[in-house]
Amino acid sequence: MEVSTVIVNTKFQIPHIRNTLVPRPKLMLKLNEGMETKLTLVSAQAGYGKTTALCEWVKQCSALVAWVSLDKHDNEWISFWSCVTASIQERISSFGQTIGCLLEKGPSESSEPMIKELLNELNHITGELVIILDDYHFIELPDIHQSLSYLLEHFPPHIHLYIASRTDLPIPTTRLLAKGEMQYIQMQDLRFELEEGFVFFRDTTDLSLTKGQVTELFYQTEGWVSGLQLAAISLKRSTNIKQSIQQFSGQQYHISDYLLEEVFLHQSETMRSFLLETSILSRMNHSLCQAVTGQMNSQEQLERLEQLNLFIIPLDEERNWYRYHHLLSDFLRQLGSRTDSDKWIQVHIRAANWLEKHGFNEEAVDHYLEGQQFADVIRLIEKNPPALMQSKSAALMRWVTVLPESSFAEKPMIEMFYIAVMMLGGKWEAAFQRMEQTKVRFEALQGKLPDVDWNKVMGNIYFYCGMASYIQNDFVRASDYLALTERYMPEGSYFQVMGVNRYEGYSRNYDQLTLIKDPYAAEDFILKWIKVWEYKKNYPFIGYMYLAYIHLLYEWNRLEEAESYLARSLDHIDQQPLARIMIQLGIAASRTEQAKGNPKRASELLAQLKSKIDSPDYALFIEKIETEQAYLSLRQGSLQDALDWLQRCGLAHTDEVSLNLLAEHLILARVLAACERIEEALYLLERLYLLVCKGDCLRDHTKVLIVQSVTLWHSGQTEAALIQLGTALDLAKPDGYVRSFIDEGFVMAVMLNAYSKVQQDSNSSSGSYVKQLLRAMNDTPEVDQSPKGILTEQEFKILLLIMDRLMNKEIAERLNITVDTVKFHIKNIYKKLEINNRKQALQLAKQL
Repeated sequence: MEVSTVIVNTKFQIPHIRNTLVPRPKLMLKLNEGMETKLTLVSAQAGYGKTTALCEWVKQCSALVAWVSLDKHDNEWISFWSCVTASIQERISSFGQTIGCLLEKGPSESSEPMIKELLNELNHITGELVIILDDYHFIELPDIHQSLSYLLEHFPPHIHLYIASRTDLPIPTTRLLAKGEMQYIQMQDLRFELEEGFVFFRDTTDLSLTKGQVTELFYQTEGWVSGLQLAAISLKRSTNIKQSIQQFSGQQYHISDYLLEEVFLHQSETMRSFLLETSILSRMNHSLCQAVTGQMNSQEQLERLEQLNLFIIPLDEERNWYRYHHLLSDFLRQLGSRTDSDKWIQVHIRAANWLEKHGFNEEAVDHYLEGQQFADVIRLIEKNPPALMQSKSAALMRWVTVLPESSFAEKPMIEMFYIAVMMLGGKWEAAFQRMEQTKVRFEALQGKLPDVDWNKVMGNIYFYCGMASYIQNDFVRASDYLALTERYMPEGSYFQVMGVNRYEGYSRNYDQLTLIKDPYAAEDFILKWIKVWEYKKNYPFIGYMYLAYIHLLYEWNRLEEAESYLARSLDHIDQQPLARIMIQLGIAASRTEQAKGNPKRASELLAQLKSKIDSPDYALFIEKIETEQAYLSLRQGSLQDALDWLQRCGLAHTDEVSLNLLAEHLILARVLAACERIEEALYLLERLYLLVCKGDCLRDHTKVLIVQSVTLWHSGQTEAALIQLGTALDLAKPDGYVRSFIDEGFVMAVMLNAYSKVQQDSNSSSGSYVKQLLRAMNDTPEVDQSPKGILTEQEFKILLLIMDRLMNKEIAERLNITVDTVKFHIKNIYKKLEINNRKQALQLAKQL
């Protein structure tokens, strides 16, 4: 078997434990109770026997068990979920056949597609399965926590997750606890009880201690399992047990340091050297230990440590692979780093050389960094940087951050990947600052690098600087940089469309106008660069320019021009494989058709769009399309379709709000309001309003205010609605926005008329703007000119019953509501339709 396969497989082996363990019936019972829950968390600091307890419980467990021993290299989305999947495959060979391709693509803004497929496969397993994740505290990546949280929320009842960690889980567990779906095993559960302490010293050590001595040790260590084990090892060499026990005082970690040092100092000089030098390894076999220490008898040393019970754990039955207990390795690393720094560096270099030779490049990079071999780090990164970007972006960021800049001063592509990762991660300000520094540094290298290489580097750098200036709305500077891009790299590059077929970052930038603070200045800039790029055969980045201009034209209600540019953009074959561009073009086309009064065509375009998406994140893009379909259903008066979406979308008014989900939450608020769940809609909108007020994007601010004002109007709070509408008009007027208002339909016409009347006496500067919007609404085929466009379903029913000349009491009986409720709804109808009495209501009802 290849070495790489063996070392990977050790992660899935249940660690070997000695047969002579202290029985822990109470602890085993608590672990058994986890089989009635989705999640069992075993949480305690190092040395409390979390792994040992789980290993002992597995021996008694009748279910199938998949085990994963995690380490710092698993703090990557692909690595983590690959380990989980592979561990199950170790037990069920047919498992995970449909997951592989999704794993290879890596995570995106949401990991739901892969997790949903994983859930599908888990559902098909017959019989109970236990998944154990040991040492979860090594996992810090939010993407992993989020996907694990989603997995737990939808866990099948026959699958049980056990997690051992030094820390509590950084995922929401309150709901699981409240529903009885989580078992929590804490430090006090893992501590030995006094009787167990007696058994430990009696049955697992050769010491003859009195009950009083055991009791004193027990209370000094507070039942801490590793403290008792260390005490036993130390006391075996003591010539005065009573005096030694008295020295075991203070906090647990002081005890551990003291005891470990005691144990360490009693080893031979050769063994002490072996322990120190191998402590840098997360896993080890005799060959790796020999390479690191130079000791030819490394296998014997490993076996000797196991015989001494010196906190070393075999990772397979054959005793080929081992790891140190974290308590021991932490102590040894601290001790080693304080001794001979030059020797410590050489130890890391030897480990890196062995690991690279055997194909473990990621682990090798970590040791090369510790060994200050920066040229070797650069060499390994340059082997396949796009693959690292895809599957090890967090590790790549960590490595490049640690590297001194001088080490890649002439390695521009590494710098470019560093900037790209920051931009894809939303760290724009840091990326912009880095760009400027990079530009200055690499401009100085002209003449020192071959012209072809320098041109390519600077073309990419100028492109990024141009995009940074565009995002900052400095269009003059952006044009200057893009002109330099054209000069040095007219054919474009991978960096321009990196990640464009993935979902990550999509939601926040769906509306290209969120980036633009001066639409009129942006128009000239966008048209200029469309003209430069539109005849290039393979230049898909132009899709972003088309989208920005199409959104601008649509907002200004220049629908014929928007339609023209949509056609031109879709003529570019190079854009069609790129999901993030295609979905935005498809949605823009649908909205344009709806605005032109072609609802059937608008619906067809969204349905057709689903078949055009070819992306690893297909399911996420489909969810986006379905959200847009729900919005379109509302605009077309098809409330049932919107209700169906509400049932399956997974969104709720209590969700944590973020700018990334702003568009989805605004549609959710609209649907909730249409379902007469007004309070829920207003609660969500209030939190969205507070969110957008913190930022400087007037576009987001305006959209939230518009939806909030319409919802307030529907609730009968007309005064508050008009105040919010007035603020939205003030924000939108300088940019000349039109469609954001008139897309709300007839209710907006009524509101604008009401607002206009309120403002007549105040000589408001927005009067002409309101008239412009009302004129646009009169010319818009889509706008419903009937009361049905602004009334809730219940209010509309009451209006129709008024037409039948039913009195309030009769209406109440017909609808099975109280007379007071009827009066409340009629009051709202009068306000919304700007009428004053029942006679006017009858007239409107007849018109309808």
